[in-house]
Amino acid sequence: MKKKSIKASEFDQKFENGDDITEFLDLQKATRPGLEQKRVCVDFPEWMVKELDKVARKLGVTRQSIIKIFISDKLKEEKY
Repeated sequence: MKKKSIKASEFDQKFENGDDITEFLDLQKATRPGLEQKRVCVDFPEWMVKELDKVARKLGVTRQSIIKIFISDKLKEEKY
């Protein structure tokens, strides 16, 4: 299905007014810059994996999620 076309100024006005603009977007090609996934491999000691699993179970998330949360929190609190 081809998306409708409008001028940028019209699009901006609709957005600013809180109107639904999804009919003008190609969501199949949408990206979130800076949030692309990059796979890395990290080796943890067994005791650490067990502790991560305990915390993850307690919070109802996966091990991978808890690792991401912990690393994200630490990076946000660090001032370089």
